[in-house]
Amino acid sequence: MTSSLEQKPRSSDDEKRAYEAEANSVVDVDSTDGDEALKLVGREREVEFTEEYNRKLRNKLDRVIPVLCAAVYFTQFLDKTSLNYASIMGLPITGQHYNLVSLAFYCGFLVWEFPTSYISQKLPLAKYLGANIILWGIVLMLHATTSSFGAFFALRFILGMCESCVAPILVLIISMFYKKNEQGTRIAYFYIMNGLTQVFGGFVAYGISFYDGHVLPPYKIIYILLGGLAIIVGICVVLWLPDSPVTARMLTPEERIAALERVRDDQGGTENKTLKKDQVLEALTDVRTWLIVLTTMLTSIPNGGLSNFSNIIIKGFGYTSRQTLILSTPSGAIASLTVMLCGWYSDRKNERMIPIIFSIIPTIIGAAILIGLNDSGQKGALLFAVYIIGTFGSALSTIYAYNASNTAGHTKKVTINALTLISFGLGNIIGTEIFQPKDAPGYIPGKIAILVLLSVQLVVSLLLRWINLRLNAKKRAALQQEKESKGWTDADVQKERERHAFMDLTDKQNIFFVYTA
Repeated sequence: MTSSLEQKPRSSDDEKRAYEAEANSVVDVDSTDGDEALKLVGREREVEFTEEYNRKLRNKLDRVIPVLCAAVYFTQFLDKTSLNYASIMGLPITGQHYNLVSLAFYCGFLVWEFPTSYISQKLPLAKYLGANIILWGIVLMLHATTSSFGAFFALRFILGMCESCVAPILVLIISMFYKKNEQGTRIAYFYIMNGLTQVFGGFVAYGISFYDGHVLPPYKIIYILLGGLAIIVGICVVLWLPDSPVTARMLTPEERIAALERVRDDQGGTENKTLKKDQVLEALTDVRTWLIVLTTMLTSIPNGGLSNFSNIIIKGFGYTSRQTLILSTPSGAIASLTVMLCGWYSDRKNERMIPIIFSIIPTIIGAAILIGLNDSGQKGALLFAVYIIGTFGSALSTIYAYNASNTAGHTKKVTINALTLISFGLGNIIGTEIFQPKDAPGYIPGKIAILVLLSVQLVVSLLLRWINLRLNAKKRAALQQEKESKGWTDADVQKERERHAFMDLTDKQNIFFVYTA
């Protein structure tokens, strides 16, 4: 590493204007409104750090950022699925009212996703996230104060609003601190909590089920405990999760510069507080945006059904409520293992869509078994099917990683993340309705829907992969043409790449941006 942080003298105003004119011949952008990172590192790389230094810095980040992100996601998924546990622990909301209360969460999620995403762009990310977590912890505890359908619906709606900011903010934070070939694994670190919460929540609910309920019904205890846990996690996020590499208190001034230089060549940028309409328009006119919306929808509809009805399905095999709570836990462990394997493969092979295909094939097989053996009475085979049907959950983790690695321009990132989560919410709303009370206990129409939707997802994943590979080929050709017309050497190309890194360019505007398939 260069021992001193003394920087080269800045160019004069005339030199800057001359460079900007030249840069605009490569990419037509306004270079006066770049990332916050420019306050620290400028447009050119002016200090080098060794591999060993960067490795130690990454390890330091890993001890804080993925851990807190995992705690947030653990809390969120546990709180979101608390209704699933309460449903077999004396919850007074049943039948179609139960479906509507399940749906209410995603209605709030859907309504507030765009506003919360753009509000978060103007505020310190981690502080805004922490405030939302504390608020939803309070809302969750309030579930224990009522037993009416109307109150439950309203509380679940507000809960969805508060939780709608989680995934977009976590994905933005990961994309700011980690390189492209590290993002899939780090996102998997927090998304793995979806599966682990099934294990943890199942055992907690099992223990509470032995309580006789003289003072409080068991389902109310669940809400009090989980709400309190959320408040604690929210406070930890406010205190310790960094908002960006530029302001991270956990890093020294030198480490902040190193953190930014680590991600410079990925061309993804960091953060920009200005809402840019041209980037919103680009996001809305990019065909990949709508394919991501579709792919999220195709995986979210099954999620909406299974996250609220998986325990009811297992109980329908002929088990007691207490047995169901224990028997539901292995599916969480299998789902977590799938997330980690897909995240590892995603970064190791620089792929995003192939891991999605790997994750949904077992789900398709599981759905087929549940349909074919519905009336067979073969509990072992049916349980096996339930356990492998949850592997599709890692698809959403990989979609988050896809967005982080394939989108540049802060406003465009915010917009695409918001659209992704809106389709997630809409898909889950639809999903709560594919398991109708009249179809109990087999719920065959819902299982057929899962099989069909994820079969379509196979085709969409391959299409997205093909588009990204095609875009990379076009960028390589355009860069080669630019190189020849300007007489650039390889060193010149690298210098130009470094200068473009923190200009808040979108992936389409930046000729140096490379898509991950």
